[in-house]
Amino acid sequence: MSRGRGTGAGEGPGAGPGAGSVEGGDAGHGGGRGGEVVPGTAQGPAQGAGHESGHGARTGLRTGPATEAVDPDVDLHVPAQRAEAAGGRALPLLAAIACGGALGAVARHALGRALPVPADGFPWAVLLANGLGCALIGVLMVLISEGGRQAPHPLVRPFLGVGVLGGFTTFSTYAVDVARLLEEDAPGTAMAYLAGTLAGALGAVVLGAWATRAVVRRRARSTGGVRSAAGADGDGDGAA
Repeated sequence: MSRGRGTGAGEGPGAGPGAGSVEGGDAGHGGGRGGEVVPGTAQGPAQGAGHESGHGARTGLRTGPATEAVDPDVDLHVPAQRAEAAGGRALPLLAAIACGGALGAVARHALGRALPVPADGFPWAVLLANGLGCALIGVLMVLISEGGRQAPHPLVRPFLGVGVLGGFTTFSTYAVDVARLLEEDAPGTAMAYLAGTLAGALGAVVLGAWATRAVVRRRARSTGGVRSAAGADGDGDGAA
């Protein structure tokens, strides 16, 4: 599991479900990092030994038979991710996270205003925000982490994953809501909300990642079929 949140705008289920960083020795910022896994690409020790660029070293995936997207946060315990904030890169990184976090928090506030909750009512707005945010984290991390794909810019993951989706999801409001429901003598609603949020957040990130992988595989097969047909047509024309 991830050993800590180094830098982040949000504090909720958006950063939990989806696993965490995995480390296992560091051969330096560059390549061949012996098992260290960081969000951003599908390269790991098994398949990424030749991927030694600085950008590739900053990003990675959990290794194993089934490559999975991981925690979108910037984990300062991981040397490669700590390097993202080194030198002159710290200010742009923090600015991207702050701007994204502000947007995510405003969006969650707007959702809360659209779905107001009475004192002893079920907090549907927060449950929806956490579930939707976790699903989008699953989508994001598959798109920028798996199958050799990388984010088009190093700040995409911090801005969208840590910032926007970190600010949109919330753990503190979730905890306050549970305490409020208990104080309002609604233990049944509190327990349903407590368990429902955890199950919904975990299920959402898994479903989001699974659905995105399915779409990506389908598009890859379709593109491969078109290319094969084009190649066959070219061979036929040449033979004629």
